[in-house]
Amino acid sequence: MHVLVINFNLNDVSRPEYEAVCDEVASAFADCPGLVTKHWLANEETNTYGGVYVWQDEQSMLDYKQSELFDGIQNNPAFANVTVTDFEVLAAPSKITGVAGS
Repeated sequence: MHVLVINFNLNDVSRPEYEAVCDEVASAFADCPGLVTKHWLANEETNTYGGVYVWQDEQSMLDYKQSELFDGIQNNPAFANVTVTDFEVLAAPSKITGVAGS
């Protein structure tokens, strides 16, 4: 399993506007091959938003990072200070703490 964390600040977009767009595009993310789950993040106090993506494997994550959907996050003028960090999931301790499939 791999985890991808994407964070950004909203740029000239209100939280309600952002959430409306999230609702519209959620199904496109649900259709990503190999995506186990995406957690949508919001911290209005710090104007930090984003997502935590859990992938079945590294290749699924790498394929997503080559997609138009990912490019749309990276190059969206409504998002500033975009950061993208990927992580390998440590299988043994993750199994102990209840992560299925790790």
